[in-house]
Amino acid sequence: MTTTEVLQRFEETAAHYIRELDPFTMEQLKQKPSDEEWSIGQMVQHLINSALHMQLRNLDQCLAISKEPVFSSDEKTEIGKSIFTQGGFPPIRIQVPSSAQYTPPQPDSKEQLIEGLHTVIQRMKDVEPALEQASKQHTVSHPRFGGLCAEEWFRLVEMHFRHHLLQLDRLKQGLAEKAQ
Repeated sequence: MTTTEVLQRFEETAAHYIRELDPFTMEQLKQKPSDEEWSIGQMVQHLINSALHMQLRNLDQCLAISKEPVFSSDEKTEIGKSIFTQGGFPPIRIQVPSSAQYTPPQPDSKEQLIEGLHTVIQRMKDVEPALEQASKQHTVSHPRFGGLCAEEWFRLVEMHFRHHLLQLDRLKQGLAEKAQ
């Protein structure tokens, strides 16, 4: 899949999230199935924050031109190789313990979520043309996947958004069951 196709697929997925937010009240968007789980709003915050503050920031580092670039020489891990070979994450639930560092805050408004998603879409559109010229040798290390080049960080944003569609469906189902 080309980066243009990845971008198109990402835009479709992000637009899906925006449409999915529409019928929910803020109370519903903040409702957590349990103390250990995230609300829909927190999950969307996680996607936005991960894309803007980790994935796209690391992509930018890969693209940065400097006299003395600092790039990881890490190889991709086996998990990283597997995910990029498959073109996505396995359909399994990944749960991490709650922490101030990792647990996303509840959103202030639905508009905040929609604006954040639009910001990620725009950043993806803006950076995609630069990927053709990006060196595959310039990598920044991901904590679980190892060294990723700019194009891989770009693809990771799309894969991450797509992976959380399963969580969105599960959270929506939980809200529907509570409403009955």
